Amino acid sequence: MAENPAYPVGLRLTGRKVVVLGGGQVAQRRLPALIAAGADIVLVSPSATPSVEAMADAGEITWARRPYQEGDLEDAWYALIATGDTEANTRASAEAERHRVWCVRSDDADAATAWTPATGHSEGVTVAVLTTKAKGRDPRHTAAIRDAVVEGLRDGTLVAPHHRTRTPGVALVGGGPGDPDLITVRGRRLLAEADVVIADRLGPRDLLAELPPHVEVIDAAKIPYGRFMAQEAINNALIEHAKQGKSVVRLKGGDPYVFGRGMEELHALAEAGIPCTVVPGISSSISVPGAAGIPVTHRGVAHEFTVVSGHVAPDDERSLVDWPSLAKLTGTLVILMGVDKIGRIAETLVAHGKSPDTPVALVQEGTTAAQRRVDATLATVGEVVVAEDVKPPAVIVVGEVVAVGPRMSEPSE
Repeated sequence: MAENPAYPVGLRLTGRKVVVLGGGQVAQRRLPALIAAGADIVLVSPSATPSVEAMADAGEITWARRPYQEGDLEDAWYALIATGDTEANTRASAEAERHRVWCVRSDDADAATAWTPATGHSEGVTVAVLTTKAKGRDPRHTAAIRDAVVEGLRDGTLVAPHHRTRTPGVALVGGGPGDPDLITVRGRRLLAEADVVIADRLGPRDLLAELPPHVEVIDAAKIPYGRFMAQEAINNALIEHAKQGKSVVRLKGGDPYVFGRGMEELHALAEAGIPCTVVPGISSSISVPGAAGIPVTHRGVAHEFTVVSGHVAPDDERSLVDWPSLAKLTGTLVILMGVDKIGRIAETLVAHGKSPDTPVALVQEGTTAAQRRVDATLATVGEVVVAEDVKPPAVIVVGEVVAVGPRMSEPSE
């Protein structure tokens, strides 16, 4: 006779006693969700993994440091049995049956009265997937279905157009360094919900091709400025579309607050009474060096790194960078927007004490298919940039970390 399917249900465990037997890897995976659910958790186990022990030390769970004993499941609402002792698991399972406590067994699903689904979350929605015995309850199959559903919710592909979530207002989304896979899942979801996208030249351009035809894409570099400065024109475009009740995404390269003028846009929106969400992005100052095989810190080499803008030369009165002090630091210096000024920057650093032999790497179009790395020293970088025709965008790394790791191969087409 065919086995009856499991009845799916959501347990509300806040303040209710949950007993976990065993402090190993199973408990380590399951405890965070039980803690997040607000359960009153009692762990019974003579030992535990370091992560589980840390949960006990933080007061998130109560730990009875001993093996299972008859009576441990008294007054429990739910039990997770995950010890390495099959006999103890069987006795605990029998006690759970007597006390009518729903019980999960990691060693024998058929002997359990409950199964743990593969779960995932996306913006207030919990996805829980259980497969039937006909599918063999293969956890890999279940997890694959869960992952596909959650990814579809996150990137908007599972939301029917007429049920598409729309949140009027503006989202300042950090798109990351260029590779479209490096945008955050929240940023990608907001793109899928947008009516209007105002995009920077340095944002992940490949993502724009995935947008539905009805989405208006505005190139921020081509907004007609008229009598306004460029940033004022962008601010006005954000405000104008948001006031029309549209969901607007300002797609920026890297992170909105790392030389991205995100706060200027946030202030303008606040003054206009427009709600705004800020979605952090992966900054090119860390990710691009990493993609080229350069760690910005390394044990015994660099204990700090400093990120500066190089769009203004050191001898320019508008510069806010203390270049003489930077020359005295022993850590890593990461320079953004400095390709055309790197010669003068290098001369200034050397003039104030930096060794002319200090390694320098320039990573152009980092994380994209066009990525390339050019190496030099402070003494030669001015000439090398010209000879190698290095063009922006490029991240410049100055310091001994440049020579620490093996050269990474360039991304393939």
